[in-house]
Amino acid sequence: MTDEEFHGCVERYADTVFRVAFQSLRHRADAEDVMQTVFLRLCESRTPFQGEDHLRHWLIRVAVNESRKVLRSFWRRRRVELEEWQEPAVVENTAQQALYQAVMALPEKYRVSIYLHYYEGYTVREIAQAMGAKPSTVQTWLMRARDKLRGELIPLEEGTI
Repeated sequence: MTDEEFHGCVERYADTVFRVAFQSLRHRADAEDVMQTVFLRLCESRTPFQGEDHLRHWLIRVAVNESRKVLRSFWRRRRVELEEWQEPAVVENTAQQALYQAVMALPEKYRVSIYLHYYEGYTVREIAQAMGAKPSTVQTWLMRARDKLRGELIPLEEGTI
């Protein structure tokens, strides 16, 4: 991969890789570290990519795997938060803010699958490949995530009416 191709790839996919990592880690600095690691691995990789879709899928897969490594790390497991703090979302209206908070409260596998399906437009099969799961498992994750979101958001709507 030439320097120009690498810089073009970073420009096109840096935001997507960061958002996938952020969905898993819920911490900006950790997501930025994962993003840097993913692009370092791309720079060092000798993998011949068969097109943009293959490259994009490879980047998402590496981002998911690197995020899992961070979550399994000794320092991450032993760290005790002084307070429950999350990155503030930049959302204009309260309905979107409530949806964002509800999605961020989901367990990682649900949160990442929801993000990849609804925000990135991945199919169930592509999500399964990226996350190392079976398509039926991803369908179950999406169904359970929607049920959890429905349970969280419908009482909020009824309370505002």
